[in-house]
Amino acid sequence: MKIGVMVESFRLGLDGGLEAAAALKVDGVQMYAVRGETHPDNMSASARAALRKRLADLGLEMAAVCGDFGGHGFTSAEGNPTRIEDSKKVMTLAVELGCHVVTTHIGVVPADKAHPRYKVMADACEQLGRFGEQVGACFAIETGPERAAVLKAMLDDIGLPKGIGVNFDPANLVMVLRENIPQAVATLAPYIVHTHAKDGVNLKPVDAEKLYRCFAEHGIEGFSAGDYIREVPLGEGDVNFPTYLAALRKANFDGYLTIEREVGADPRKDIELAVKFLRTLSA
Repeated sequence: MKIGVMVESFRLGLDGGLEAAAALKVDGVQMYAVRGETHPDNMSASARAALRKRLADLGLEMAAVCGDFGGHGFTSAEGNPTRIEDSKKVMTLAVELGCHVVTTHIGVVPADKAHPRYKVMADACEQLGRFGEQVGACFAIETGPERAAVLKAMLDDIGLPKGIGVNFDPANLVMVLRENIPQAVATLAPYIVHTHAKDGVNLKPVDAEKLYRCFAEHGIEGFSAGDYIREVPLGEGDVNFPTYLAALRKANFDGYLTIEREVGADPRKDIELAVKFLRTLSA
């Protein structure tokens, strides 16, 4: 498996993040493409070519592109057409950067397929999966809000394994759901195209719907996400990385373990330690 780093985790800007990743001699990077200089509308053909050359010069691949526009994901029938078109732009950008994986959160998939939100979300994902098949990209849903079996059931219903897949984030699953990670890997194995190397702990049971609404709306009065979940450096949380990586190998996954560090006072140090940690496990 290859090691990647989320560029934004360094908090050094695009070029600073690329240089920091290259200095750690990782294989690739993931970047956001939803705002600023990397939003598809702000990247001309020459800018895309320049970024691809910059990656090559630094010896890096684009492991994945993040197309997470925030908010409630693809849960709104009224808002989905615009979000789908924006996501298609991100998928096209990814392909032009030599990458085939676009990751995002889509909202909380209802366990009950009769729930009206289920069809809204599934229809949006199907449209993006079909577009992915056309352009050579995979729309990868990040794990976390719902159990692995619920996500797999929706993916099976959609039936587009080449155009739609999973960005497996083990920390999300243990922080929110206390999910058995090797079992979740086995469940989602046919769809896993990219992973996040992240760790965390669940402090007490939390309502996933309420937690993700808090993220989407940048807070809910009287509710603090930090009372329930906490992201921690790799190896210090509830993700058992030796058994997690063993499960990925058993599932024949040979793609990226992309380090994502969303908190912490010294992210560069945390990322460096995470790279060493993963290399030690892979030795």
